[in-house]
Amino acid sequence: MAKSIDYGTLMHRAMRGLIQTVLKDVAREGLPGAHHFFITFDTTHPDVAMADWLKERYPSEMTVVIQHWFENLEVTDEQFSVTLNFGNSPEPLVIPFDAVRTFIDPSVEFGLRFESHDEEEEEDEDGDDDPDDDPPEPRHDAEIVRLDRFRKN
Repeated sequence: MAKSIDYGTLMHRAMRGLIQTVLKDVAREGLPGAHHFFITFDTTHPDVAMADWLKERYPSEMTVVIQHWFENLEVTDEQFSVTLNFGNSPEPLVIPFDAVRTFIDPSVEFGLRFESHDEEEEEDEDGDDDPDDDPPEPRHDAEIVRLDRFRKN
């Protein structure tokens, strides 16, 4: 048995499952009411598939909007694919759930943000084991964020 419960990983899995469920419903029934999504993802993830010109324009992360025009939304356990319009040019995207950094539905002030541990891991590898250092800040693996700035008056 593990020495401790990894709540961060469990929370990430649950939150990504929520996104998967929402997108499956939208793929089947379309977007209800005023719902729409801003999805930011890591374009460097090895399983992201996108046009070369988009990859050049967004070398580290990209935010897409699923709202008025989208086609071919397909959702699997590991990823979703969708065709979006970029300046009258339809482009297919494949986005693994592990690459998603934020998922926001401003119509209901709902959002999820996934924290990356890359920076923390790099800091830990600096070889500085000074026992007089302050204890590390607790890691926040996942957060639900409030979206007041998207509120429509």
